[in-house]
Order: sequence, then C-alpha cells, then structure tokens
Amino acid sequence: MRERIEAALRRARADYIEVHIEESEHTRIRYRGRELEEIGRTTHRGGNVRALVKGGWGFVSFNDLERLEASVDLAVRQARLVGQETSHLAEVEPVVDHVPFEFVRDPRQVSLAEKKRLLDHYNDLLWSASPAVQTTQVAYHDTFRRLVFANSEGSYIEQERGDIGAIFLTVARKNGDVQQAYLSRGTPNDYGFLLDLDEEVVAVTKRAEALLSAPQVKGGIYTVIADPKLAGIFVHEAFGHLSESDFVYENERLKEVLVLGQRFGGEHLNIVDSATLPNLRGSYKYDDEGTPASKTYLIKEGVLVGRLHSRETAAKMSEPVTGNARAISYRFPPIVRMTNTYIEPGQVSFEEMIGDIKEGIYAKASFGGQTAMEMFTFSAAEAYMIRNGELAEMVRGVNLSGNVFDTLANIEAVGNDLEMYQSSQGCGKGEQAPLPVSTGSPHIRIRNVVIGGD
Repeated sequence: MRERIEAALRRARADYIEVHIEESEHTRIRYRGRELEEIGRTTHRGGNVRALVKGGWGFVSFNDLERLEASVDLAVRQARLVGQETSHLAEVEPVVDHVPFEFVRDPRQVSLAEKKRLLDHYNDLLWSASPAVQTTQVAYHDTFRRLVFANSEGSYIEQERGDIGAIFLTVARKNGDVQQAYLSRGTPNDYGFLLDLDEEVVAVTKRAEALLSAPQVKGGIYTVIADPKLAGIFVHEAFGHLSESDFVYENERLKEVLVLGQRFGGEHLNIVDSATLPNLRGSYKYDDEGTPASKTYLIKEGVLVGRLHSRETAAKMSEPVTGNARAISYRFPPIVRMTNTYIEPGQVSFEEMIGDIKEGIYAKASFGGQTAMEMFTFSAAEAYMIRNGELAEMVRGVNLSGNVFDTLANIEAVGNDLEMYQSSQGCGKGEQAPLPVSTGSPHIRIRNVVIGGD
C-alpha cells in the first residue's frame, strides 16, 4: 500500500498533494420508544485525494482503491481549474509514524445480541421509573478506524482510533405539559462505561418527572452558576467556533473583533483547546493533515492569544499551525475543528462561589441552543434557584441569552473542580457531523445573565 501511494504522489504535478485511506467498523443500535429502529454492523473502506495548485484545491473521494491513481490525476486537474493565486501552507516537518490504538474493553469483542440485551434493559428502566413517561429514546454506537495519511512532502502516518457512545432520553407528560431529561456518555476506548448504569438511567426519568412539577423560572437578570457540563458546552459553542480560523478569515467583522492581544475576561479566565489530553474523544497524535496535535491557549489570563488552524489558515494569517484540521471520514476534506475545549480550573470552591448570592440560578447541562456570530441562547437541562447562599427549589424554562464577549467579561469566578464532559454526540460544522470532541470546565459564576421565563 505505501509503495503504491508514494508512487501515485510522485507521478503527479501539483504544489501539494495528500492521500487519505480509511477502513472502519461501525455498530449502531437505536430505539424510539419501545420500537427498535436500527441495529447492525457495517464496514467501510475508501479514501480521498486533495491537491493544491496555485491556491486552488481539488478533492476526490473514492470507495475502490483501484481508483487511487485516477483520483490523484482528477484532483490535480480540478485544482488547476480553480487555482489563480499562490499556494500557501504553513511548514510542517514530514513524519513517518505508526500510532496503534488499544481499547480498555473492546466493543468488537461483545456480541451484537449482548449489546441489545443491555440496551433493552436500560430502555425498560426508563419506562418503568414513572407512569408519566410518554416516550423514550436510546441510541448506542461504537466505531474503530484505521487511517493512512501520506503527502507529497514525505509524510506517511498510520493511525488507529476508536469511539463509543450512548444516550438515554425520557419524555414525560402530565396534564398536557411535556418535559424531557437525558444522559449522554462517550469514550474513545472503553465499552465498560456502558455497564452498571441502572441508577443513572432511572435518574433520567425521575428528573423528567420532577420537571413536570417544577415552577417556571421568573425572567430577569441573575447571577448564574453554570456547572461544568453547561460551562463547557458554552465555551465550545459560543466561543470555540469563533476561534476556528477559517471562520475568522472569511469574516471581516470577526477579524476586527477577534484581534490577538484583545482582553475578553479577567485574569482568572483561561480557555484551551488540546488534542494532547489522554483518553478523550477529541484526542489524537496527528490531525488529518499530518500535523502533530498541540495544546493551544485561546484565552490566557483573560487575553485572546490564539486560535485554531489548518496549515492553510495558519499560513494565510501568519500564525502558528495548531493541528486542528479534521474530517469525519474519507468522504470529506479536513477543515478547522475543535478537539477537547475547556476552561482551566481556578481557585474558588463551589461553596465560596454560591455563598454570597442572595438570589441567583444554578444551571446544569444543556438541551442545546442557538448561536449567531457572538450572540447565543442556551437552554439548561436542569436548574435550581439559589437563595441566601443555598440551593433551593428546582425551576424550569431556564434559557440563558447574551453576547459571548460580554459574558466572558462577566465571568467573575472560576472553580477549582474541572471536569471533562464526554457526550455521545459530536460537533457539527458544515456538512460534517458528528465529529468526536470533548468539552470541559469547572463551575463558573457569571453576573448579569439574561434569563428568559415568565
């Protein structure tokens, strides 16, 4: 295989060419209510070629490896048709490497029937935990990928990667009112995470049931404590995507706003993206351009100090390459993506953070939200009032809205309890979803948060 790829690269004429070959194995099981909607195992094999000529890219994907040479030729012809400028790529030292992967407990060694029995059990628990259950959703996946990357500069890298995830969701109904709750878990390497979840699965339905009786939050401006899940999702969705340099490079307004050296928060605020952390869904040794993974500070001591790059965006913006070019499969070209994005821990305990709040909100996890440039709205999955320094009643309808830059400036305390959150879902960008990532944060305290409600 290596000789054939390198021969195909040598015969082509372009400023730069890269080849990706992928073999993958997938298992998916999905329930909607009591109905099993999907179950099965699939395998895929294919590849792609990217060619760069005079600043223009050609891209060809294929399922038949016999089309490798023809795909190289076609990608080069495509690039020549669109290239009209000068090609720019940040320099990366060529590397030859093999990166093996080992599961702690390999899901490929667990039969499909055994996985189904376990998920049947969990789905039954969701249904039996409350008479208010209207429906449920359960989904499981596992993936193992063998990747080959080679380019015209002499790199040849073989990598293996794994990913496993499951989500459990309950929709509860009472007197026409509907509420939902969920549990989402993911890991790159251990099927064992799926075992012994009875208490947590039952708690999903109990939480949905409790929300039916919870009062609607009164709208207003509050001091909010966000738990590590919600804070991590916030920093990923509302700020992290703005740090992806292809987005910045193509947007004149963001170029003016996101100037390196600009202060966006207090000295206690540090935001990082790092694929070098071990055993997380967004971790790897090399990205999909063969660039070594790195730890990139986006905000350091409150100041914007970096952003995420591919080789091309790094060259165009004259900034360091960060190893953030990623693709969900061989069917797509790599684009700038986050990996494991998180707020570093500070010095404040949760008790200190909550102690002097007369009336505020403790918001946990998220049912997602919307972002538009620097504006965001997130819906908390679970929330409680804070009264006189203590947690009080559960409330619902807690929607947090605002401007991400104002919100970063309003983070007045960062906790000492960092947690990395590995959901079973992934990140979406363009047509490429779901891409495995992780998010994380300690508890954070934010002043002047707009909360929608009655």
